[in-house]
Amino acid sequence: MSRYPDGVSFVRVIALGGVGEIGKNCSIVEQGDDIVVIDCGLSFPNEEMLGVDIVVPDFSYLIENKEKVKGVFLTHAHEDHVGGLPHLLRDVSVPVYLTEFTHALIRHKMEERLPNKKIDYRIIPAGEIVKVGSFAVEFIRVTHSIPENCSVAVNTEHGYVLFTGDFKLDFTPVDGKLTDLKRFGEIGEEGVVLLLSDSTNVERKGWGPSERSVAEGLRKVMSTAPGRVLLTTFASNIHRMQQVYDVAKETGRKVAVVGRSMERNIDICQSMGYLTIPNGVGINLDEAKTLPPNEVAILTTGSQGEMLSALVQMSKADYGRLQIKEGDTLIYSARPIPGNEGPIWRTINRLFQLGCNVIYDSPLPIHVSGHAYQEELKMMINLTKPFYIAPVHGEPRHQFLYNQIAMDMGYPAHRVFTLEAGVPLEMDEKNARLGKAVHTGVVLIDNSGTPGVTPEILRDRFSVANDGVLILSIAVDTLAGEIVGDPTILTRGFHGSPGMIERAQDIMTDAISSLKKEEIKDLDRIRNDATTIVKKFMAKSGKLRPLIVAAVIEV
Repeated sequence: MSRYPDGVSFVRVIALGGVGEIGKNCSIVEQGDDIVVIDCGLSFPNEEMLGVDIVVPDFSYLIENKEKVKGVFLTHAHEDHVGGLPHLLRDVSVPVYLTEFTHALIRHKMEERLPNKKIDYRIIPAGEIVKVGSFAVEFIRVTHSIPENCSVAVNTEHGYVLFTGDFKLDFTPVDGKLTDLKRFGEIGEEGVVLLLSDSTNVERKGWGPSERSVAEGLRKVMSTAPGRVLLTTFASNIHRMQQVYDVAKETGRKVAVVGRSMERNIDICQSMGYLTIPNGVGINLDEAKTLPPNEVAILTTGSQGEMLSALVQMSKADYGRLQIKEGDTLIYSARPIPGNEGPIWRTINRLFQLGCNVIYDSPLPIHVSGHAYQEELKMMINLTKPFYIAPVHGEPRHQFLYNQIAMDMGYPAHRVFTLEAGVPLEMDEKNARLGKAVHTGVVLIDNSGTPGVTPEILRDRFSVANDGVLILSIAVDTLAGEIVGDPTILTRGFHGSPGMIERAQDIMTDAISSLKKEEIKDLDRIRNDATTIVKKFMAKSGKLRPLIVAAVIEV
């Protein structure tokens, strides 16, 4: 049993990601010799992470304690909650607990990323309680923008640790499956020691609109647009796509789908009964080309400006299967992920230039969030009556405002926590405190798929992107201790004042030619001196910091 030095047992909750940020959601609950992991997500790189494809948590703590890890529980199938799973399972072999729908959506990707790994999936429906080590863990149904979304209640020796996961309280969901408010109330009566709540939309007052309200905005556009109507949204937003099919039937349009991930998800959802396409409404792209434009609607990927997505390629007129035409209308039915604003606006601007009318804001809703507004967050607190509160899935401003709201509801400051990645929240029968930080951080993964892009690599990439590369070529006769010929500097992607490279070359040549014979025989000395001299010259003369590579050739 985990104990303080005075012998008191405690439960620890550690966020490896998803606190102080949106994305990379991964938390652990630790009790004695048992650990359960809640979600295992990724985030996307910022503009300084050149060449990086995805960012995942550093799983060192779980790898070091892998004999204690009893299972991974996934709240839903969004990438910021499941995308890091293959990188954890490479080193830690544990059961993965998830709903049938989440399993269906992630299985294909997991097979691609871990082709030789047999994964122990355990399918559990909402409402079922499973015994895992010393824990009892339960999925509780809650509405979001994807089917079979669940909160996770971990029953510990000090009460429930409740992870809301991503949620909203939608009382008219498209699939008719309501949040299990009754069960939240029951565990509130049984005793929730800690609530870890989604805080993404804590800045938004009131109640979030129902997903069903989007139909009105879609109906307005589809009934009045003179030509084809394209709609882009997340490929996992099944409820949104269902409404597109339903409104298309009402307005006399047929729907084609563009984008591999969206096509695959629609096939999965149809086979599982989570999406119903009205008879005669679903068509392929070739059929769409034979119909009058005002009878066509197209679902497409690319809502986040992804470089290789169908929509981005269409905006560049590079997509062979479909070209944007004058009179087309695009509904941008999504919310930008922080950091993606630049690519999204560039895509929208190119579409306008091609004659497409892009609707990204509207008096009638064309998008609603899947995350709770202030009154929904308060309702979750009132239902579950937690003793301690800690907001997650939010940046520092979201955490701060959420905690202010909790204190306005009567929670004393010592029962409200702002978590940081790697810092444990330790709870015993009487108290909770922040413990000593465990090793955590981020792992950067580039397009090679290999984890471990280092800060040094990023600095080199940044230098290359900004100021290019200088290659110093120096030939040395180590036996004689002499420089052979004239050292040269080759450039790639470099731009400086006229004669700058020639001056740098002269300064480098003078400096290394003045070395003693024994010093010239030391190739590392030549390499370091030449690099340092040129680096200082570039910084002083032009405030430039190119990547400098010294090639010292022994002849």
